[in-house]
Amino acid sequence: MTDSGRPPDIARIIRVFEAIPHARELGMHVIELRHGHGFMRLPYDARFIGNPKTGVLHGGVVTSFLDTLGGMVVMASVADGTPLATLDLRIDYLHPARPGSDIFGSAECYKVTDSVAFVRGLAYHETFRDPIANCTATFMLGATGFTGKTDTPGPPSGGGQPC
Repeated sequence: MTDSGRPPDIARIIRVFEAIPHARELGMHVIELRHGHGFMRLPYDARFIGNPKTGVLHGGVVTSFLDTLGGMVVMASVADGTPLATLDLRIDYLHPARPGSDIFGSAECYKVTDSVAFVRGLAYHETFRDPIANCTATFMLGATGFTGKTDTPGPPSGGGQPC
């Protein structure tokens, strides 16, 4: 948590993130969230297949999943209501997701400064030891962006991007 403000309201953060329109549409579900760490599940959905011949999900779905998870763990690591926006996101795809199988994700916010939070995460099937993808991300803090202040997120104002 940053020096100022109230600690994050974990239950509210979960409600907010599961209500984000793209997270709802993709079926993202929070498994666990605590200060600096989070776990989510992304159910397999044939609507999001990127390659019809193989049935593998589109890489953009995995990217969205890891970016959303990263933003959520940052929000659980800083003072309640701190605005944030994705500053940088790097994803290394290690192998295709298995068709028909849910994807799980884990992420940790391992460093927070006055203006930037640093995250690393994994997407995997049964075990994190065989990841589908890994990510490193940075999130700008205090920017005009997603604050998670309400349970019904709307479009960003001032050009910020929701997580």
